[in-house]
Amino acid sequence: MMTHPFDFSDTILAWYEAHGRKHLPWQQDITPYRVWVSEIMLQQTQVTTVIPYYQRFMQRFPTVHQLAAASQDDVLHLWTGLGYYARGRNLHAAAQHIVTQWQGNFPRSIDQLTELPGIGRSTAGAIASISMGMRAPILDGNVKRVLTRFFAIEGWPGISAINQQLWDIAEALTPDHSHQQYTQAMMDMGATVCTRSKPACGLCPLQPQCQGYASGQPVQYPHRKPKKEKPEKTTYLLMLEHPNGSQLLQQRPQSGIWGGLWSFPETQDPQQAAILAEHIVGMHVTDIEFLPSFRHTFSHYHLHIHPIRLRIPTTSSLHEQPAGYQWYDPQQPSSLGLAAPVKALLHSR
Repeated sequence: MMTHPFDFSDTILAWYEAHGRKHLPWQQDITPYRVWVSEIMLQQTQVTTVIPYYQRFMQRFPTVHQLAAASQDDVLHLWTGLGYYARGRNLHAAAQHIVTQWQGNFPRSIDQLTELPGIGRSTAGAIASISMGMRAPILDGNVKRVLTRFFAIEGWPGISAINQQLWDIAEALTPDHSHQQYTQAMMDMGATVCTRSKPACGLCPLQPQCQGYASGQPVQYPHRKPKKEKPEKTTYLLMLEHPNGSQLLQQRPQSGIWGGLWSFPETQDPQQAAILAEHIVGMHVTDIEFLPSFRHTFSHYHLHIHPIRLRIPTTSSLHEQPAGYQWYDPQQPSSLGLAAPVKALLHSR
């Protein structure tokens, strides 16, 4: 048996008042900017991981104007290690759009918010409801899990029809009051009680009406995406090292993996490593060393990384650097956006 929408929201709000999280960094001094940054960082990332990144980010960019005025390198440098770097690039682009098109004020419309880079319907709903007091449903991963279990919805939520069904339910259940609290309550319910594995059903106020609990197997909801083996790819990273310890980095294209970040030059043919290195720096390289390989997993494939260290046999100072490249001194690191594997290799000695 399903509860009436009013009963559902009242139950959730009462639970939140007694047990919800109210002391997270982005719940203090609430503004659209602070909520927006937190929501972007929290996409596919745990709260405990996000907190230190969020605090550093807010200290460096306390306003949308300061974020918009920063360089992309400054933004991605603070994003290094957080992953899903398109989020950082979109955050920067959206900040510039907000400043130039909206005079630094966030638009107060779901449709206008979703026109900004990196903001989808659920993120727009969170910004609007939490920081603007608007009635706007959300449907992030936590909310999807609560709703699919409560209503025992069959099928993978990534299917368009099921996703639309969930949006319809989310819209119907969202109350006409307490918008900020209800949005946060739904997030908290999924994050702290109705968790992916080992949900605390005994502590859940929705348990008496939860159809997933009644089925005896609540963790089967939501149904998982049909499994598909991730492809395996291989690349060779050229770690060009100057006698002073600096290493040559190349900025990656804006699109694709590690978009806009700085990485080592790459090749698919290890036999051509020395030739490519000499072409890049314009001088002969010696002392080629093949370092241990390792695997880095992305959301859609596994990448086997083979680092190759190549040393430049000269003590002369390199006054010029090739276009699109930059010398990086691990002992005096500059503020560049680095992918986690690249940062680890740079500081491995």
